[in-house]
Parts: sequence; C-alpha cells; structure tokens
Amino acid sequence: MTTAPAMPLEPSFRESVDIMFNRAVALMDLSPGLEEKIRVCNSTYTVRFGVRLRGQIHTFTGYRSVHSEHMEPVKGGIRYAMSVHQDEVEALAALMTYKCALVDAPFGGSKGGLRIDPREWEEHEMEQITRRFTYELVKRSLIHPSQNVPAPDMGTGEREMAWIADQYRRMNTTDINAAACVTGKPINAGGIQGRTEATGRGVQYALREFFRHPEDCAKAGLTGGLEGKRIIVQGLGNVGYHAAKFLQEEDGAKIIGIIERDGALFSEEGLDVEKVRQWIGKHGGVADYPKVKYLKDGATVLEATCDILIPAALEGVINMGNAARIKAPLIIEAANGPVTAGADEVLRDKGTVIIPDMYANAGGVTVSYFEWVKNLSHIRFGRLQRRAEEARHQLLVDELERLSADKGLGWQLSPGFKETYLRGAGELELVRSGLDDTMRAAYQAMRAVWHGRPEVHDLRTAAYIVSIGKVAASYRAKGL
Repeated sequence: MTTAPAMPLEPSFRESVDIMFNRAVALMDLSPGLEEKIRVCNSTYTVRFGVRLRGQIHTFTGYRSVHSEHMEPVKGGIRYAMSVHQDEVEALAALMTYKCALVDAPFGGSKGGLRIDPREWEEHEMEQITRRFTYELVKRSLIHPSQNVPAPDMGTGEREMAWIADQYRRMNTTDINAAACVTGKPINAGGIQGRTEATGRGVQYALREFFRHPEDCAKAGLTGGLEGKRIIVQGLGNVGYHAAKFLQEEDGAKIIGIIERDGALFSEEGLDVEKVRQWIGKHGGVADYPKVKYLKDGATVLEATCDILIPAALEGVINMGNAARIKAPLIIEAANGPVTAGADEVLRDKGTVIIPDMYANAGGVTVSYFEWVKNLSHIRFGRLQRRAEEARHQLLVDELERLSADKGLGWQLSPGFKETYLRGAGELELVRSGLDDTMRAAYQAMRAVWHGRPEVHDLRTAAYIVSIGKVAASYRAKGL
C-alpha cells in the first residue's frame, strides 16, 4: 500500500522572516557577530493585567517587542486580535526594523499586540482595557516620545491612539512632547492629515513607481501604465479600501475582485469600491451584495486571472497550498507577510514579480514619522510657508496678465490653472509629497540592487539587502 507524499511543512511567519533575512545576508559581507546582532530581537515584554468589567475581573495578555535599537525611538503598531502571540509580534518587530531602514525613517523596529477580540466589548470597555494596557507599557518606558512610539495596526485605529496619548499625558503631566508618544491620532488630538489613508496611498505610489519602469513591468509580462489593469484586492479594511479606491478613481485601474472574511465578489466589468465598502459597513460582509458574482469560498478568487493581486489583510494567505495556482503576474504585499517563504519560492520560480511588504506598506510608518516630527515641532506643516508661496505665485500670474494686456498678446490662462497654481501647499499636500518622494527613493534603492547585482533575482531580497545594510552601518557607527 502506497501513501501520498507528505506536504512540506509551511514555515511560520517568524520563520519566513528569518528565511528571507538569511537569503539576503548570504549575499552580504557581514561579520557573523554583526549578522546575529541584527537578526535577534532585543527584548519582548509580556504583560498580563486584569480589568474589572461586567461585574468580574477579566485578565488580558499583551506584548511589546523591541527588535532593534540601532536608532531610537523604536516604532511599530499595536494590534488587537485573538491570534496575537509572541512569535508573531517579534516577527513584525523585525519587519519594522527593516521597513524603517528601507524608507529612511529614523526609528528602530518594535511591535505590540493585545490578545482580544474588539468586537466582543463595548466602546467604554475597550477604553478601560486600552488605558490599563497603556499604563502597563508606559511605566516601563515602552511608550515614550523618545524611546518607543506605537501606532495603529490590525484592530486598532485613531480612537485607541487617542486613548493611549491621553493616558500617557495623565502619567507624564510635565512632558511637553507628550503628543509624540504615539502616532495615528485623530487630527484634533495632534494627528496629521493623510495618516488614515497613508498605507493605502503608499501602495498606490509604489505601483505608480513600478509602472514608471518598462523594464520592470516586462519582468512581470505587463506593459503600459495602471489604467485598465485588472486588480484583485484581498481585505477591504483601511489599507485595502484606500489602495483600491485611489487606484480605481485616480489611476483608472479596474477592481475586478474583492475578498472579505465571509466570501468574495467578482466582476470582469469592475466593482465600485466605495459602494462595496458602504455595503460592508452596513451588513458586516459582502454576502448578498447585488448584481455581481458572489463566491462563499473567497480564497478561490486569489487564484483568478488578473494583472495585479493585492493581499491587504492577514499573514500567510498565499502559501504552499495555493501558490502554484496563483495566476497574477504581479503581487504587491499591502499586508505584513501575506506570502509565506515557501510560497515566495514557488512564485519566484514561476516568474511572478512580488513588490515586498517592507516596502509596499511602508506608507503608514512614513506618515507616522511626519506626525511625530509635527508633534515635536509643535506646528502644523505648511503654516509658515503656505501664504508666502501663494504671494510669489500671484506675482508671476499678475506679471503674465500685465504683459498680455500691455503687448496686446491676448494670452489667456487655462481654466482652473490660475486657481490651482495660486494655491500654496497645506499639510495634506506636503504629506502626500513627502510620501511620494519616500516611495520613489526607496524603490529606486531596491531597483539598483535588483538590476545591478546578477545574484539578486527578486525585489524582496533587494529590499532586505538595502535595509540590512543601513542597519549594519548604524551599528558600525556606534562602534559595534
């Protein structure tokens, strides 16, 4: 009797990060000691705290991991999910180290998590839990403007960040920089315009930069620009929604598939992202959405024919079980670790181009960096220069109009040009400009390694080489 061959074991998320790290450092000239220093997680704090809710004490488990302090403060989100565990938090902290280095955000890597299902608790209960978790972290300097700065992640948002900032301020009443203890806050609590959609906007800018290089597109068997490209998005949360919305409305891409937890929608004619988002908000899922094809087994849509696949939810959705059936020639990782190390190898062998997570979803930490700088400078971006810009532009427009009238040239400025040109850059425009510049510069650094070194065959390895090289340079500058 013969038995079927056993399926190869799928590496965990943390093992995937280590495998990809090893693949990169094998192509680098690092001493074994420095390589190990960069690889290991510096520390992880586990807290188990009790909160009296609904007439009894409930105990919650949370983590805050610091991967690297080659630069301080360290930076990384806090996620609320029942799946949170130490290995995941440490892997995400490592990814944050490399991500910050890649996009030149001056932070080390950190990550936090609380094992909780936010849907099981009322808002006032979530506030009590968040404030107690914050208290446990703050008293150990694991939340601090100059040491450790959290941000939103899966299951958290502006609301939780506002609670964290307020709790820190209550515990540090004389800290003038208290607002900088956390990013991703609401605008009226020290946040910055453009932060909510920053990660999705970064995905859009990453794709735009990729499509500026015909040689790179050719590696994925694609031509032209983003207009008309068929895109499937897995996860229409904050990141997936904004990426899909901007690509559809501003770049003319066609969103043909949207995968959610209760199934998927598919339409070759394209889906209206805004309407689907509203439906999910009202009904809690995509089931029964009218007039388009609904598939209860949403994961099958990952394998549908498209030009670009955007996994924007959980880790490991593309794995050794389905990698061979993925047809998309280009995958951009909007989520952290959506492609396992085993699947990555299968896809690379097939010729699939993957724009890696540490670059693709770095828009969030980039704009978090801008928010942190805003909080430390105590002034919103654009406040000092906006009207001066407008005054200079007005001088030029007035002179053109005067010359036209004096010389009888009959010049007329195009409709809308005058208004657009005269408008000085405010905070939102400056944030978008800074994010676009960051995504372009980081891609070009990866691309230089990808095309410049024949032993580097993919963008992920290139990204790791660039980022590890920067971390190594920081440690060497410290004398290590």
